[in-house]
Amino acid sequence: MIQEKVPYKGGEADGYVIPLGPVNLVVVVAKKGMVGCGAFDVVALDNFGYPAARVKPTRGSSIANVEDLLTGEIKDANAAAAKLGVEAGMSGKKALDLL
Repeated sequence: MIQEKVPYKGGEADGYVIPLGPVNLVVVVAKKGMVGCGAFDVVALDNFGYPAARVKPTRGSSIANVEDLLTGEIKDANAAAAKLGVEAGMSGKKALDLL
């Protein structure tokens, strides 16, 4: 697992890259919520009132690292994240800044 600090509008978030065979599980956890790759079930996290959004890649076929996550595009966000202003189509970085 790789862990890195990710600067954003709210301070410093924690980024994680977890190798899972041929793919990586990638997420950045901020003070109010998280932005993750497509493997995360943001609807399930909404059941706990936890703001979460999934990112689709804008370069390449998958999210491989934190940079891909931040430059990717929000595919969907749960209701808790939407209340904070996160919406489909914005960049992962812009969504992170709202969390």
